[in-house]
Amino acid sequence: MESNTLRCADALIKILEFNDVKFIFGHPGEQILPFYDSMRQSKVKHILMRHEQGAAHAADGYSRASASVGVCTSTAGPGAMNLVMGIATAYKDSIPIIVITGDVPTDKKGRNEFQDIDICAVFKPITLESFDIKTPEEGILALKSIFETFKYHKKGPIHLNFPKDVLEDYIDESIMETLKYENYKKQVDPDTLKNVFKLLENSKKPLILAGAGAVWSHASDILLKFAENHNIPVATTYHGRGIISEENSLSVGMIGLRGTDAGNYAGKNCDLILGLGCRFSERTIVGIGDSKIIHVNLDEEVLEGDIIIQSDVKEFLEDIKDVHIEIDKKWLSEVQKHSNRFHINTDYLEIPIKPQRAIKEILDASNNSIIVNDAGTHTTWVTLIISVKTPSSLLFSGGFGPMGYGIPGAIGAAFANPDRTVIAIVGDGDFQMTSQELATINEYDLPILVCIINNSSLRIIKQWQDRIYGECYQVELKNPDFIKLSQAYHIPSVKVDSPGQISSAVYKALSFKKPYLIEIVVDKNEEIPLPEVSK
Repeated sequence: MESNTLRCADALIKILEFNDVKFIFGHPGEQILPFYDSMRQSKVKHILMRHEQGAAHAADGYSRASASVGVCTSTAGPGAMNLVMGIATAYKDSIPIIVITGDVPTDKKGRNEFQDIDICAVFKPITLESFDIKTPEEGILALKSIFETFKYHKKGPIHLNFPKDVLEDYIDESIMETLKYENYKKQVDPDTLKNVFKLLENSKKPLILAGAGAVWSHASDILLKFAENHNIPVATTYHGRGIISEENSLSVGMIGLRGTDAGNYAGKNCDLILGLGCRFSERTIVGIGDSKIIHVNLDEEVLEGDIIIQSDVKEFLEDIKDVHIEIDKKWLSEVQKHSNRFHINTDYLEIPIKPQRAIKEILDASNNSIIVNDAGTHTTWVTLIISVKTPSSLLFSGGFGPMGYGIPGAIGAAFANPDRTVIAIVGDGDFQMTSQELATINEYDLPILVCIINNSSLRIIKQWQDRIYGECYQVELKNPDFIKLSQAYHIPSVKVDSPGQISSAVYKALSFKKPYLIEIVVDKNEEIPLPEVSK
């Protein structure tokens, strides 16, 4: 072998190392083995998940918790297909993850041999792009381009599919000489910027509406400073929560379908919305009136409003930091007359405990932990009760909502934030979708507390069935002994069912900074608030 050549798999790892990738979540298999051989000798640490769905959700959780890029990998055929749920989850919420799959050798593709399937045809609808790699050079250039894409363009999963022989092939090392990226800033058109200044300067009742794009831009500090300098209230979408603390007097909470009174009042009575990294989705516009809109987002497909700007949020705020705005002095106090919190009673003392009381006790004892939601009734209770104080501290799947996100998502969050504890709040149905990842939590001794809200049913589906059809079908769960199951994975656990027990159990669990599980038996008949629907 010539000294100036490099194996494709080795080159890929070098690119990931150069871009400060620390972890890859995955599960090995025959067709991805060259990549694993390269990883074995690298600074990148592989996290062995127990299922590929868990690998994708963990990469997603890592990305959300760090506001950076997550990476997951699998082998061909069944391994790649098991990733699909997690990739679709990331796609719906625009989460930047790199998905690397091995494939059968080039000469076996398309011949319907063992584990041969058109992987890219499956991944194409749920990724920004799915590369079917034919040569090492093509794969290396594609991987290098992904990091630039994530920095300056729309975010979401990008997939690279490598036949095993391509991973083993060698290339000239000179292709690696252009790893460095040029600093690039998308300049806002000067005339457009003048119009932005004009709208802002003429506004008397402005409102900042921040979404996930502001989080990915790491714009929290500059956004808060801008809002404080001009006394502008700040509303958020679901995914923008925590961009400024919801305890801050300028925060009006969430806007839209599940919005707060203050958020929706501000949205309907402002004269200008400065939309930063948000989408004006069907849920968001419920809380918006007929004001002027300045919309800033890297994703040009979602831009709409009176002035649209394809830009990074943080860079845009730098451009307008010197604007002079004289708002109506009564505007902020007018908005603050309305509550920026949801009105949920949590003072119940009954046994079995009400789920909203259980959630309140978990959150009150959470002690700056990252909260990871799964899907179901508990997600709504968390949404309505929690006060989010920092970006990326409440993680959940919003657009796709798969059951089973919570535990692997928490694993990713724990690796992204080794100095913080993580609480995964899951339903009893959710838990059984990905419970095998307790083995991963135990193996890496992660400070994750799993709280199972056990109502012995698929409660939200039961509620919809009752409401629409008058009867229930196939939603009652005969659950296993969750405590014994946790102990089988060598994770300490406790079962509680009474008010007051939960907060003390959470305090105790978090003090260990080790894996722990709490099963909370709640009232199986308690319902969540649902929007009106037609039968």
